[in-house]
Amino acid sequence: MLAARYDALLFDLDGVLYRGSEPVPGAPETMSALREAGAHVVFLTNNSSRTPEQVSAKLGAMGMHSAPVEVVTSATATADLLAVRGGGTAFVMGGDGVVGALRDAGLRVVDGEREAVDLVVVGIDDDLTYARLRTACILVHRGASFVATNADPTFPATGGELWPGAGALVAAISTATGVEAEVVGKPHAPLFHAALRRAGGRNPLVIGDRLDTDIAGAAALGWDSLLVLSGVSTEDEVTASPYRPTYVAPDVRALLLDDAVRVTSP
Repeated sequence: MLAARYDALLFDLDGVLYRGSEPVPGAPETMSALREAGAHVVFLTNNSSRTPEQVSAKLGAMGMHSAPVEVVTSATATADLLAVRGGGTAFVMGGDGVVGALRDAGLRVVDGEREAVDLVVVGIDDDLTYARLRTACILVHRGASFVATNADPTFPATGGELWPGAGALVAAISTATGVEAEVVGKPHAPLFHAALRRAGGRNPLVIGDRLDTDIAGAAALGWDSLLVLSGVSTEDEVTASPYRPTYVAPDVRALLLDDAVRVTSP
């Protein structure tokens, strides 16, 4: 089977294993079969709103067993990077995943209207208000470093709709301030490297649904990738994209087969 060719399987989540609160068809059965086959599995996601524990619980509720240590999020990668740089005070637009990761890494998360902070950190924020957006812009204007966990413009929701992602919030702040964010998540390398360290392999396969993040990041590192069509990117977009997946298939069930569509460079 396709999965047996690799010693580490690095899975994106939204659009790959689930959409919103529903599993992608065949995903629970596929993950169970891969576990039984002894595959080394790690989940890496640009969605920064949940903690690894919350992501693991969500997967478990859908019939896909996982441990929090197998989950690497853009929030944890961002927190690790900022901690290495010395930390500081951070105003956060983001959920528990971002706030918790930053605090665990030793940064001081502050809220409310502030004169100044060291960092403005932005992830997906379900509780976004205009007041918080205004505060973030003011602090960036005053010199705070502007860091984004990821720049995904959308994410796939239940029912096939695309909802605004962290990138939409990042774009709003950039438009208002003229400052571009430093982006930590996919397609940048830190998240991929952290996931491979967790998996412990040397020959990984990245499984994702976005050409511009999952596939682009894997290609930049010289890693093989499987684009599944259960999320954002479509088969028609593959031909025109500069990012070439190694394989294309309808969904993750292709990992159990030998006949996933292989994509060659034009």
